[in-house]
Amino acid sequence: MAAWGVAYAGFGVLCAAAGTALPGGGWTGWAVAAGGVAATLAGVSVRGRVRAAREVGPVLRSVLRVLCGLAGAAAFSLLMDVITLIFDQAVDSGPGAALRALSALGALLLAATARTGRASDRPAGPRAPSAPSAASGPVQLAALAGTVAFVPYVVMKLTWAFGGTFAGLSGAGMRAVAERNGTSGLWLALESWGVDATALLAALGVFLLWGLVRPWGQVFPRWTLLLSGHRVPRWLPLAPALLGAATLAPYGIVGLGYAALATTGVLTVPRGDFPTEADVLLVAWIGLGAFAVHGVALAVATRSYWRRTR
Repeated sequence: MAAWGVAYAGFGVLCAAAGTALPGGGWTGWAVAAGGVAATLAGVSVRGRVRAAREVGPVLRSVLRVLCGLAGAAAFSLLMDVITLIFDQAVDSGPGAALRALSALGALLLAATARTGRASDRPAGPRAPSAPSAASGPVQLAALAGTVAFVPYVVMKLTWAFGGTFAGLSGAGMRAVAERNGTSGLWLALESWGVDATALLAALGVFLLWGLVRPWGQVFPRWTLLLSGHRVPRWLPLAPALLGAATLAPYGIVGLGYAALATTGVLTVPRGDFPTEADVLLVAWIGLGAFAVHGVALAVATRSYWRRTR
């Protein structure tokens, strides 16, 4: 973790010294540098205690948790960068995307380091891997809610993909908007085949969600041929699950708060290409509601998977 802290601090200093624009303004580079220095010192301290067979104290562990939370916040919207990179072969801001990627890696390292050195975590002897298991009933209900929340969203997106009209905007109109905004050829090609890329990503998100709560998510299924019966590497579902939960949950929850204020007349939302403000709010409630519920369900399922497979 200390090596990551050095790299993170160096990245912040370079961006601040060069005047490279980062999310948040000119102070962000120095804040990143400070966070990197703090993480480096904390990592060195943890390493020293572990080498001396001493337990990491509660104060140092709290520092690691705070730094983990800050790194996680800095990684917000990394999922959007990944989606944009896949379909547009570019990101809105290279330095910003690099910062979010480094922050996401740091959040994982800080979380893992915060659990290091606990006496209660030291196994008394060799432990066999636990058998694949299902999540508890409440966790599976959360997964069901996260699945159902995407149904209106997928219906809306596929309506446009097949040329229909929703919220006062036709499929042809939506395609014209996408072309005007410089959407990639891959995205437009999928739309021309009646496949909406975001609906496809929603389906993958639902697949990931159920893989986290059902036993088959811990073992490669038979259709993977030579991998049949082998255990799924723990990081394989956890990495996209953590990324999705950290992006979708706050994005959706904050967005729903904004939509609620706009619906009650406290705020005014721009109509954009939609005929009325009511149309904009309809789309916002459907999309942001799906992101919020699925993101929270993904966080709950990820915690369950982490505990069942550790």
